[in-house]
Amino acid sequence: MTDINGAWGAPPSERFERLAETFRSVFARIGERAVDRDLAHELPFDAYEWLKTSGFSRLRLPVANGGLGATLPELFGLIIELAAADPNLTNAYRSHFGFTEDLLNAPESAWRDAWLKRLGQGETIGSGFSEVGDTPLGSYSTRLVRNGANWRLDGEKFYTTGSLYADWITLGAIDGDGQPIGALVPTSAPGVEIIDDWDGFGQSLTASGTARFRDVEIADDLIKPSAVRFSYSGGFFQLVHLASLAGIGRAAANDLARHVVARKRVYSRGNASRSAQDPQVQQVVGKVRGAAYSAGAIVLQAARALQRAHEANQGGDQEQIALAGRNAELEVSQSVTVVTSLILDASTVLFDALGASAAKRGHGLDRHWRNARTIASHNPRIYHDRIVGDFAVNGTIPGPQAGVGVAREEEAERTDA
Repeated sequence: MTDINGAWGAPPSERFERLAETFRSVFARIGERAVDRDLAHELPFDAYEWLKTSGFSRLRLPVANGGLGATLPELFGLIIELAAADPNLTNAYRSHFGFTEDLLNAPESAWRDAWLKRLGQGETIGSGFSEVGDTPLGSYSTRLVRNGANWRLDGEKFYTTGSLYADWITLGAIDGDGQPIGALVPTSAPGVEIIDDWDGFGQSLTASGTARFRDVEIADDLIKPSAVRFSYSGGFFQLVHLASLAGIGRAAANDLARHVVARKRVYSRGNASRSAQDPQVQQVVGKVRGAAYSAGAIVLQAARALQRAHEANQGGDQEQIALAGRNAELEVSQSVTVVTSLILDASTVLFDALGASAAKRGHGLDRHWRNARTIASHNPRIYHDRIVGDFAVNGTIPGPQAGVGVAREEEAERTDA
């Protein structure tokens, strides 16, 4: 029988297949219960640990630090495959891989070496940057202030994706002078409370809820030397979402083909005695698969731009760093609306090849659209289109991403003027 798992395109490197074989049995195991977990709201603690044990969290680390030395295209190729099994887990590891990039692009220091060692031993990182409420754009209400020889952390975060599964939370705060500061916080520290209260209709198992910090004592060596993130961070975090969408598309295509093969009932207006032989049904299946293929190809192309930005950082030439970083951000922004539209459309039209029974919750086909729509709602695509258009027309260089918050009074007045 023909292997329908083929024809997804050339791998991102010659060694990719050998690298991927390390993880594909884990991905398959994760995918077996993806629908059941979604229906029961069963957080994938076991699956997260399987990935950690397999070395997935250490993909980008140098071999000398206990990692696998994967390039960024290799990383994103594997993120697509994991997302096809369960995109909740790609989101749960998103902040971990972002922190890893911080280390890989940071100057050599004892702090950097200590964290490379921790990650090499399998420790993982969750997210703690976003806040809800009236926090000003580009700032935080969470405070990290000196307390004798150590620091005291107080505040509350939301969208703390992956933190419930992780060993550490990387977060942003303001210090006693109101300046931005970053730290790593043990998830098991006294005064840390992580709550699974994310109630989104998609990506519901990412543990993207609330984290509260009450009089948490933070040692001096857990303070980040700089609150500035790596030069291509905006594109990197966005591309994790796009890789997740590409994986969702691949899973939707495979699920659809499987349901069409198994379907015996046909409509009187159909074109064959079996749906699998109906050319109009085949056309829908082909459209969904083509969307998934195209999304994956776009993601890997953008990942090559991120790799060039990373390599420029290692070279140290400031002009090349700025150019490669700018191009990486633009290449990802140019991809956002296209990939998003492809997968949102594919996860909707797949039902056109099936009957009403495909809407049964037990089949879990709706999860593809719900997950895709939720991912696509992060970092709205309308802004990416405007940024790309402004660059193309006016040569405007994209500015840094400052997160989400309430516009400061002077900014609001300038906008209204």
